[in-house]
Amino acid sequence: MASLRSGGCQCGRVRFRAAGLLDNPHVCHCRMCQKATGNFFAALVGVPLTDFQWTRGAAAEFHSSEKARRGFCRDCGTPLYYQHEDNAHISMSIGAFDDPASVPLKFQLGMEGRLPQMDQLNDLPHHGATEEAMPEEAARIRRSNNQHPDDDTADWLPKA
Repeated sequence: MASLRSGGCQCGRVRFRAAGLLDNPHVCHCRMCQKATGNFFAALVGVPLTDFQWTRGAAAEFHSSEKARRGFCRDCGTPLYYQHEDNAHISMSIGAFDDPASVPLKFQLGMEGRLPQMDQLNDLPHHGATEEAMPEEAARIRRSNNQHPDDDTADWLPKA
């Protein structure tokens, strides 16, 4: 999975670049990952530390256990990574990449924490795309949002 990828937090104050990914894109359902992301699971992929660099800002860290740290943007709260001190890689949040669809999942783990709602997803009614379901609201959100665009811009500055 070697190719240059970029990503960052929602507000754009923290940006990164990955020159290569490990062959381990996965979701983890463990309770610690659920709490760290505030969601049903964490979607992560390893990046060798030699292939990783911060290009703007720096992540804040929370020591979630004796040997593990979780990185996030201190301004907007975006979860960015999990890093175990014994690993030579950093496990980046797949959703933090500018093109998360380019990182296909290979496996899931932490199944003891997998929530039953996951089995409901295929049976839930679909209400269409936001652009279709609420076009005026979507247009207003686009005009006023503070979200960094999904590309590696050198000249983009976060709003105050």
